[in-house]
Amino acid sequence: MKIVVADDLPASALDLLRAEGWEVDARSGRAPEQLATDLSAADALVVRSATKVTAALIAAAPRLRAIARAGTGVDNVDVTAASARGIVVMNAPGANSISVAELAMGQILALARHLPAADAAMKQGKWEKKKFLGEEIRDKTLGLAGLGRIGQEVARRAAAFDMRVIAHDPFISEQVAAGLGVELVSLDDLFARAHYVSLHMPSNDKTRRIVNAERLARARKGLRIINTARGDLIDEAALADAIESGQVAGAALDVFEREPPPDQRLQKLPQVVASPHIAASTREGQELVGVETAAALRDFLKDGIIRNAVNFPSVSAEEYIRLRPYIELGERLGAFLAQMNDARAHGVGIRYYGDLAEGRNDMLANAVLVGLLTPILETGVTPVNARTIATDRGMEIVESRSTRPRNYTSLMSVKLHTSDGERWVEGAVFERTSPRLVLLDGIGIEAPLAGTMIVIRNNDQPGVIGEIGTILGRHGVNIANFALGREGRNAAGVVIVDETSPIPNAVLDDLRKVKAIREARIVRV
Repeated sequence: MKIVVADDLPASALDLLRAEGWEVDARSGRAPEQLATDLSAADALVVRSATKVTAALIAAAPRLRAIARAGTGVDNVDVTAASARGIVVMNAPGANSISVAELAMGQILALARHLPAADAAMKQGKWEKKKFLGEEIRDKTLGLAGLGRIGQEVARRAAAFDMRVIAHDPFISEQVAAGLGVELVSLDDLFARAHYVSLHMPSNDKTRRIVNAERLARARKGLRIINTARGDLIDEAALADAIESGQVAGAALDVFEREPPPDQRLQKLPQVVASPHIAASTREGQELVGVETAAALRDFLKDGIIRNAVNFPSVSAEEYIRLRPYIELGERLGAFLAQMNDARAHGVGIRYYGDLAEGRNDMLANAVLVGLLTPILETGVTPVNARTIATDRGMEIVESRSTRPRNYTSLMSVKLHTSDGERWVEGAVFERTSPRLVLLDGIGIEAPLAGTMIVIRNNDQPGVIGEIGTILGRHGVNIANFALGREGRNAAGVVIVDETSPIPNAVLDDLRKVKAIREARIVRV
């Protein structure tokens, strides 16, 4: 067995692999051509972030069975090319959570006691004791925007400092939060109540620049912000304005929209503590990431045990062919529900009808969870890890089968249970390849599950469709498909628009002004 380690790993990780009697070729800084040559007879490749594992590199390794990334993401690995070759791609999610959480706490203390500024003054020979009057963090409120692995570690440490901890995370159950002594609140409430806000969210369409001028203007005056997550969660110009105006008392930032930052206005403010993306850079964190990666790789190569894989479906090739269109359906139904929901989700129910009620359907439920969780999680969600992630976040998953006859050969029903009630969708596959929505919150409606949609819930009364068309036309939005459904006094519409027609924010504002329309959302699948 030959393993090529292309980036630096701790000696303990290398020893773990060599203990199996395997050949371990550990050299960093190889040119791509040399690495390709060295991989020609390799069974596994281990990288960190420096080495780019391209399709060409993968093609040069005919014996490769596994690619292990010693870190949380796999952005530098062509997972699609690896999957096409049947190569397992694995990583080490959460191994550096403690390191990041400890830096976040250090940033809170640095802001509270003006430590960087006091140190800088001392190095200039100044003794300015009165200038650096600080505050205790005891009895202060810490708001955690995100309560995943890292957020939970911060919560535990903040509790030891006698801080009150509140959090916003739509995909954490009340039980998990209660076990940590954390109160779950809305994001606006979090910013309004907290003395300190620490960001622990992924970067996606919903969270990008979530800290903006409008939110900061409504926040508690004197708020301090900590960011060890993703730089583009913050509108940096708006944050600098808020600090200069006195609305925000300070910030501690380890990540930036562009790294290194081309505009140094924010980091040069005296109220800002800045560091060069070092949250995960500790000896212990790097050691743990390396050892965890090596152990997972060893278990796979030695015993076929797969842990932390990001691309490995646990079904036979024949079964996968049968399930593939329904896997796509499940993921799109999950993505649809995620974008229709703003409340805290605590459970999901998945029911299979017709032919789907027979055989193993593990992959279908996992596909629903992938679609549901991907928009709101930082680490990659795959059919392999989706169920574990949902369970870790306190979400109950209930699968059931029904023999009740329906109008479709195979039907999948998904109910998302939230703090505001249920969201319910059903879908089917038409002509073996076309996933379609067939029910929305109890209203029968048939619409393709593809592209950009405007989803509308309204009272069933004359004139609504005309008003919708008028509003879209006024904003230059071209309608590609318009599906309608009615049930009693309720109605629903799914408007699929041309991809070339951008949807201005004012479109939803105008739709929501129509008295008969109760809900209007943009959904992209």
